[in-house]
Amino acid sequence: MLDFLGAGHLGALTLVFAALCVFALGYRFYGLWLANKVLRLDDRTTPACSLNDNHDYVPTQKMVLFGFHFSSISAAGPLIGPILAAQYGYLPGALWILAGSVLGGAVHDMVVLFASVRHKGRSLANIALLEVSPAVGHVCSVAGLFIVSLTLAGLSISVVNAMFNSPWATFTVAVTVPIALSLGLFLRSKPNKVFLGTMGGLGLLILAIFIGPWIVKIPFLKEMFTLDRLTLCWAIPIYGFVASVLPVWLLLGPRGYISTFFKLGTICGLALSILIVRPPLLMDPVTSFISGGGPNLTGPMFPFLFITIACGAVSGFHAVIGSGTTPKMVKNERDVLFVGYGAMLSEGFVAIMALVSACTLFPADYYAISARPEVFAAMGLETVDLKALALATRENIQGRPGGAVTLAVGMSNIFASIPFMSSLVSYWYHFAIMFMAVFILTAIDSGTRVGRFFLQELVGQFWPRFNDKRWWPGIIIMSAVFTSGWGFLVITGDINTIWPLFGMSNQLLASCALVICTSMLIRLGRFKYAWSTAVPGLFLGALTLWAGYRQIFGVYLPNEQFTLLFLALAMVAMMLFILIRTIGHWISLMSVKSFKIDGFGDHVLALTKDSM
Repeated sequence: MLDFLGAGHLGALTLVFAALCVFALGYRFYGLWLANKVLRLDDRTTPACSLNDNHDYVPTQKMVLFGFHFSSISAAGPLIGPILAAQYGYLPGALWILAGSVLGGAVHDMVVLFASVRHKGRSLANIALLEVSPAVGHVCSVAGLFIVSLTLAGLSISVVNAMFNSPWATFTVAVTVPIALSLGLFLRSKPNKVFLGTMGGLGLLILAIFIGPWIVKIPFLKEMFTLDRLTLCWAIPIYGFVASVLPVWLLLGPRGYISTFFKLGTICGLALSILIVRPPLLMDPVTSFISGGGPNLTGPMFPFLFITIACGAVSGFHAVIGSGTTPKMVKNERDVLFVGYGAMLSEGFVAIMALVSACTLFPADYYAISARPEVFAAMGLETVDLKALALATRENIQGRPGGAVTLAVGMSNIFASIPFMSSLVSYWYHFAIMFMAVFILTAIDSGTRVGRFFLQELVGQFWPRFNDKRWWPGIIIMSAVFTSGWGFLVITGDINTIWPLFGMSNQLLASCALVICTSMLIRLGRFKYAWSTAVPGLFLGALTLWAGYRQIFGVYLPNEQFTLLFLALAMVAMMLFILIRTIGHWISLMSVKSFKIDGFGDHVLALTKDSM
């Protein structure tokens, strides 16, 4: 179905190859420089070893931890963001993904993970409390809850839009839960059979795709898996609650582990398919929508490109994971480079692949799939391959905003262009839907759990019993409260209102995480290297506050969207407070003239509770 008459269009293979080169060079030179010169990673005992409780603090082998961390941070953000931003053309998104990942996102993830490991696996809010001030820590805690709630709501809405009234897609996604539970129980009882468990889990995932069409032909099963939008909006938060309550080894860990092979295997398979098919990028390098008025995003490219791509380049949500579950599992501090910097570059490559998948579609088909029907009708465009694609996938693909269906159609179109694969478009489409949903559900696993940590820490300031992460009444109550909050946004919101707010708050948290970690670098006496975190942090902060201003006064206020208006104003106010107070703390630290010796023998400008 791909049209190879696109003379003058950049080939997808060229962009994919360029991305691999940029990321490899970034890791080899910039990542190693950060590890050795800026952070100075060493072999000191990590909290996973010193606080091992076999529940949250669990020393984990580097490759397994990479898989868990990658699956936790790489939700739908690196897939949805680039697809929505494709309306500006492929060139702006590609440039930002490459530069943002190497110089911003991977730096952010690595230094946050480093800071949390040095602070006994504490959350970003507690790091801010110790490194800046109690007031900044408390505000950061509330801001973190906002961010995680909006993140989970935005991701959930995307998967809901892809699955409602689609029994085959719903079945393939639902069956991943018992597969993950079975793998968790198997690995718990037979810890030396990791390879066997991995192959079994992957085999069951593939089997679910192929038996789906026959399963949903059975009348009562078809009815069971044909869910309307509202039912799915309830089901996903309930799943998040269960995932937050269960032990990490039972669902969250095995799902993250097995899904990493699934995710990376699919991305590598897509890259190999592009090598074979060599499709052109049919979207223009830069479109007429860079000034605004697009079908997905009404704002102009500057600054909305940067908050839309979000996790594909830089993500504040990663700070929640990097100071939540992952630092409690780091076995050796030197693993921070591979896990933190490496996983973010892998996510950047996922974002490039998502952008390529969307841009290999004809523009009119792309807009017809990813825009609301009334919006597309007003554009006056004629689709090219849309009817053939709908027939081949056996689904109604038009008017499915949110990016998931656009990605699935783009991926299945590429896979089906491989020789002898043209008859398997529907399987590739549902495979891609599972691929997207697995990304999302692993983030819901980790995000809900980390949100529960945040809420327990916040409530624990007034009721200390809730600070005990092993107290079951606290776990259940806080999980229920947190999932109710983001579940309400899923039920009442839509992708066009939630995603810009998520992107804005997400980038603001990334900015704040970078400036907080800059404070730590200055305190550690590494002022001459502090620019590596301060520059991307301040750049992101300025761009995102600009986007926030436009969103508040250009969208929420005129349209009387008062709930979103309140959330946006609260987020901007909190982030401005954090930024201003933290920059003031930089100035205070730089006035210190003498060094102290901390508990690890390092020369520092000031001591914290964890370094004494």
